[in-house]
Amino acid sequence: MTTRLPTRRFTRRGFFKLAGGALAAAAGAYALPKVFGRWLGPSGLASAQAAPPDLVFAGTDGWISLPATPAMPPYHPDPLAPAPFTTYIFGFHNVTGLTEAQRLNQKMKAQHPAPLFWVNQDAEFRLELHNLGLQMRPDLTDAHTVHWHGFRNVIPFFDGEPTGSLAVPMGQNFTYVYRPREPGTYMFHCHVEDIEHVHMGMTGMTFVRPAQDGNTALYPSGRYAYNDGDGSTGFDREFSMLLTEVWNEAHWDDAHIQLPEWTDYRADFCLLNGRVYPDTIAPNSPLGAPPVGTVSYLPFATDPVSGDLLTTPGYEYLQYQPISSLVNCNAGERVLLRFANLGFKEQALTLAGIKMQVVGRDATLLRGRDGTPTAFATDTISLHAGESYDVIVTAPPYVGPGPYDTYLLYNRKYSAVSNLVAGGHGGQMTEVRVYPPGTLAPQTLPNT
Repeated sequence: MTTRLPTRRFTRRGFFKLAGGALAAAAGAYALPKVFGRWLGPSGLASAQAAPPDLVFAGTDGWISLPATPAMPPYHPDPLAPAPFTTYIFGFHNVTGLTEAQRLNQKMKAQHPAPLFWVNQDAEFRLELHNLGLQMRPDLTDAHTVHWHGFRNVIPFFDGEPTGSLAVPMGQNFTYVYRPREPGTYMFHCHVEDIEHVHMGMTGMTFVRPAQDGNTALYPSGRYAYNDGDGSTGFDREFSMLLTEVWNEAHWDDAHIQLPEWTDYRADFCLLNGRVYPDTIAPNSPLGAPPVGTVSYLPFATDPVSGDLLTTPGYEYLQYQPISSLVNCNAGERVLLRFANLGFKEQALTLAGIKMQVVGRDATLLRGRDGTPTAFATDTISLHAGESYDVIVTAPPYVGPGPYDTYLLYNRKYSAVSNLVAGGHGGQMTEVRVYPPGTLAPQTLPNT
């Protein structure tokens, strides 16, 4: 005989509506800076956060577009979605350089994935997070954080894990201070209600460039994934690939004031950089002026009045999914592929016809204790949730006769690459296009 446990009626959101919870949160916000300030030396928190931020994010909600087929009524397409969008999300948005009015205008305009950024090893930088609130759910007053997954040596105050540091209440902002010591590929996400907020889209990628960069004696480009000492991680081009998932029912639930039952979870859509094939090979959104300062990021162009992301004509439905996964390279070049999985399922990615050299994993150079390289060649990598891989591929000779040769990078799990669409794809797949030598100009930004 099976005994059914009583339904838990007291939810976490109900708790924070209580006055006592509000007072406790306020008391914690007041006390924590005093506690952690003692860990930062004589300068304390004030001087650590005093300089202007290098990067400014807004946390909010919004809409993205996924294929209307297969339709899963009533969950997908969501009937509340404004055309041309289909799916409700939470997310981050890059509001660096925007005026206060433009920044506030970005409520309900979350980007998926979150903005891609990178920083040099040992360079201190500041990321300011503004919590704009959720326009579709004014009943929710969820706080947000930026937790740098896998970041080593972070002090708790800036870790973004809300039980040991601060969460940013709605309408407030907070500046995180980082000094990354270890190069490699990382990811970041909101750590408040992390199952829900991660799945809803508050996820992104970041990477740390090694101190070895600029040394052209080891590899001609002077660009490396790690401080390898021998040029083995040198590359000519790089592309980030963030793996995420969408469970239609959960996204519908959050838009329609329902609570998802996470034990029923399934991945209806598997995404690369927030898109599914063939949108993965659609162009990036228009780029703006390159950033100047400690932190670099993909600088997507914005409307000079509203501050909204601009779109490539014909791809207006991808306005809030601006990052392409298309890999373009010249024959003979070395290409660094940075993979990170912030979905809940293990995924296996195959590059058909080209061997992948795995040189790093979880922001760690693959070397033995004695320094012996342990990099290995494979045609498939398996990524568990929360894992990252650094893979280098050497583009094979151009064959022709077209302008480029095409190789497929795809999830070998059929349901993840096709979304069970008869005769189609629509999942985690993109293309590697190899051009004749010298065709493409040197790359200046990742994923371009």
